[in-house]
Amino acid sequence: MSMPRLDRDDEVEQLPPDIAKKARALLWSLVRPHRAMAIFLLVIVVLTAGALVIGPVFIARALDEGIPRAVDGDTGPLFTAVGLFIAAAVASAVLAFTSTRLVGITAQKILFSLRSRVFAHVQRLDLGYHEKSTSGRLVSRQTSDMESVQQFLSYSLFDTALAVLQMLFIAITLVWLDVPLALVVFAGFVPLFFITKSAHSSQRSAYRRTRTSIAKVIVHFVETMGGIRAVQAYRRQPDRRSTLSDEDIQYRDANTDALRGVAWFAGSTRLVGNITQTVIIVVGAWLVIEDWTQVGVLAAFILYLRRFYGPLDELVQSFNLYQSASAALEKIAAVLDAEPAVAEPGQPAHLPVRSGSAGAGGAPEPGAPAGASAGAPAEAPADSSAGDTGSGRSLDLAGVRFAYADGPDVLPRFDLHVPAGEIVALVGATGAGKSTLVKLVTRFYDPSGGHVAIDGVDLRDLEDAELRSSVVMVTQESFLFAGTIADNIRIGNPSASDEAVVAAARAVGLDGYIRRLPDGYETDVKKRGGRLSSGQRQLVSFARVFLADPDIVVLDEATAHLDIPSERLVQDALATVLEGRTAIIIAHRLSTVEIADRVLVMDSGRIIEDGTPDELISGTGKFAQLHQAWRDSLV
Repeated sequence: MSMPRLDRDDEVEQLPPDIAKKARALLWSLVRPHRAMAIFLLVIVVLTAGALVIGPVFIARALDEGIPRAVDGDTGPLFTAVGLFIAAAVASAVLAFTSTRLVGITAQKILFSLRSRVFAHVQRLDLGYHEKSTSGRLVSRQTSDMESVQQFLSYSLFDTALAVLQMLFIAITLVWLDVPLALVVFAGFVPLFFITKSAHSSQRSAYRRTRTSIAKVIVHFVETMGGIRAVQAYRRQPDRRSTLSDEDIQYRDANTDALRGVAWFAGSTRLVGNITQTVIIVVGAWLVIEDWTQVGVLAAFILYLRRFYGPLDELVQSFNLYQSASAALEKIAAVLDAEPAVAEPGQPAHLPVRSGSAGAGGAPEPGAPAGASAGAPAEAPADSSAGDTGSGRSLDLAGVRFAYADGPDVLPRFDLHVPAGEIVALVGATGAGKSTLVKLVTRFYDPSGGHVAIDGVDLRDLEDAELRSSVVMVTQESFLFAGTIADNIRIGNPSASDEAVVAAARAVGLDGYIRRLPDGYETDVKKRGGRLSSGQRQLVSFARVFLADPDIVVLDEATAHLDIPSERLVQDALATVLEGRTAIIIAHRLSTVEIADRVLVMDSGRIIEDGTPDELISGTGKFAQLHQAWRDSLV
């Protein structure tokens, strides 16, 4: 029996109806700092178009005036016309080189600004956004979509502007040369207008599909490579290939439809151009025979028509890139338009100054980076900790209700008071609401009702920097970034000294292992910390907390990946470090509960037992049963 496949389209961004307007506003905001260069480039484009257009005028003069005068012995007009034609050709080449170079430089500056803006904005978005939008989709915004915008800005924007100006100048020149022939040319604009209007509408839709389709391909590839161990362990390679093939087919079909539209547009414009040129030759020849115009004028018209429909062909190609870039910019604008559900306060409050100090260096100033004031002391002995003199902060949850999206309440109504310096352990079955609770305490989410407060200050009134300096969370993932072990420990306090880093590692029992490595603290942990075991990666995450020197520590299954010896070592370190701090510990291993002052047993988002470990163990409730089962498993 096969499981039904999830509809991946559910994750596709629902673009707002005014996204095209927002994309244009985004582009203007990117160009605005470069207005002076944009004006300079516009002047160059105008001069380039003028130099390209004026050439046939000199050819007409050479044919109608220069050659007859040369036959009579006066070669001056002929040489003048030829010289001016050559000068115009050289000028257009120099101007084209200059503009192409400057356009490329300016485009790269704009793209750099756009990439930086998207990256910074995505990091500000709340956890809920990232759980709905996969990393692969955001990678697509930063890669393939950015590439489409870059191609248009770097290679097609100048050509498009030049082609439009050439066509405008040619139209003016044609009227100046011969009005009847010009009217014949302009008659071809009528079908071109309707062809272009129809193509613009259909192509925009087609290229939106291509951006969505390639995003799916990238999402699937990123997910497969990120979970390659599971893919290989369960032999899911054929299934993953099949899924990628299906998504590639969608991308291929979307591109085929888009290119089919481009081919229709190009063929239609070429047909109109050829018919117009044929009519001009016939009508122009008749006018020359009737002596109503000159051969040079007819020759200039024919040359201008070639130059007129030549830019039109370039516009067809640029139109292709423009539609792709436009669809890509709309996707990027949609990301930038997303507002964090967990927003910064307009008028932030500050936590009250504590009478005690955290660690050796005192409490951080409001808004200071986590651990910026202290971290582990530079000359701390192995058994020192950041929690020796800390007082922690009180934590209150009053009438808290929370539900994910439109789902049922995970926390129907939750009230909890944790005094400053108390260590609370959360115990309960999977789905009891423990992880949701700590996500609210760390303000990864805001409650649907009620409030969460530290020392009486609602978390929604605190600036993010101050909140993160006061509350630090250690999760199960133990994510390590590419770089050295020291760099990963120093994430807890980027300004920490090498001695403080060593002291933090020593406090969690990691120093001995690190020193046995060939490069010690400068050892590269490789991708996702692959060089370290899961337990060692978790110890690195503990060392980060020691350097961060927070008021409140949240441990979400933080000892889940440790073996028994490592767990005992970390338990000893935690008991010392958490002393005097406020801490919330989610623990499936009941050995972790031993360091807690208080145990909360949760079920269906409610507290069903509350007491010290000894009180609950000696009772007959749920925790006593769990504890007895755990002890029996050790026998």
